[in-house]
Amino acid sequence: MKFVALAALAAALAVPAAFAGTTTLTGTDGPGFTITLKQGSAKVTNLKAGTYTFQIADKSNIHNFHLKGPGVDKKTGVGFQGNVTWIVKLSKGTYVCDPHKAFMKGSFSVS
Repeated sequence: MKFVALAALAAALAVPAAFAGTTTLTGTDGPGFTITLKQGSAKVTNLKAGTYTFQIADKSNIHNFHLKGPGVDKKTGVGFQGNVTWIVKLSKGTYVCDPHKAFMKGSFSVS
C-alpha cells in the first residue's frame, strides 16, 4: 500500500498540474540581435486561443524577451540571462515581442 501511494506522489510531482495538457512554445532572445518563438521547429505565426506553456531562454544581457498582447504583459529583465517558464492564456488578437522595437521584433496572431 505504501508503494502505491509513493508511486502516485512521485507521478504527481513529475508533471506539475499547470503544465499538463498545454502546448509548449519555445522563445529565445540572443545571443546577439535575434528573437524567436517556435512550436517545435516551426516559427509561430498563428495560434488558436487557449493556454500555452512558454519556455523562454534569455541568452542576452542587453535585451529582454517581452510578450505583450490582449491581457498579457510578460517579460524577462534587461541584464537577466537564464530560463523562465510562463503559463499564459492567449485570447484573440496580436501579440508582439518587442525588446528593441525598431529592429528586433516578432509577432503572431491568435484566432
